[in-house]
Amino acid sequence: MLDRQSRADAVDREMAARGLPEEAVAALACWWSENADRYPDATPGAHTVRYTPARWAQVTPWPATLAPRSSTGDTGVSRAQVASAVTDALGRKAFTEALVATYVWGKGKSGTPGGSGPATLVKILANDGLEEVLADAASTLRKDSARRAYEVLLQPSNGLGPSFFTKFLYFAGQAVPPGLGMRPLVLDRVLAQRMRTVAARVGRDTGYDPDGSVAAWVWADGGWSPHRYEV
Repeated sequence: MLDRQSRADAVDREMAARGLPEEAVAALACWWSENADRYPDATPGAHTVRYTPARWAQVTPWPATLAPRSSTGDTGVSRAQVASAVTDALGRKAFTEALVATYVWGKGKSGTPGGSGPATLVKILANDGLEEVLADAASTLRKDSARRAYEVLLQPSNGLGPSFFTKFLYFAGQAVPPGLGMRPLVLDRVLAQRMRTVAARVGRDTGYDPDGSVAAWVWADGGWSPHRYEV
C-alpha cells in the first residue's frame, strides 16, 4: 500500500496529465472571447484593486506609482501599474519599495488603520535584513528558478508568508524572467482551495485519495513547501 506522500505524488502526476477540468477550460475560453480586445498582450493588466492611500500613511518607502498617502479617498492600482512599479524599483535595487507595491495590491481595501494590512506591513519592513533577502530572491530568480527564489523567501524571520511573497515573486518575474523553468505564479489560500478541489476529484477518480485527506494535506491553507509551490 502506498504511503501518503506517494499517493500525493501520484495525484500530482495525474493532475498534470489531465490538465484543467473541461468546465474550467470552457469557462476560460468564454472569458477570453469576451475580453481578448482588452488584453492585447495576453495578460490581465487592467485587473485593478481599490485601496485607500491614507490608510497606509505609516508605510515607507512608498512607490511613486501609487497615489500619495495624503489622499483619503479610494483609488485604484492595476496589475499593469504594479508590474511597472516593480520593474522600476528592481532597476534601482529598491527591493522593499517593490514589495510595498505588491503588498498594497494584494491587500487592497482590506488594509485598514491598525489592521492586518498596513500594521503588518510596517512590522515586516522593520525586519533587519529584509532588503538583502528580497535582493537575494530576485538574484536567485534571475539565475535559477522560481522554486529556488521561493526557498530564499521561505524563512519566518522576514515576517512574510507565501501568500504575499509569491505576489512579490510574480511581479518580479515579469521584470526578471527566471533563468530556469516557468515564471513565478501567485500561491495563496484562494488558489490552494481551488487546487484542493481539483486534487480531491482526481484522487477519488483514481483511487489514490478516496476520502480527500491527501488533497487537504498537500493543498492546505498555508505552509506550502518549495516542492508544493513547484507543483
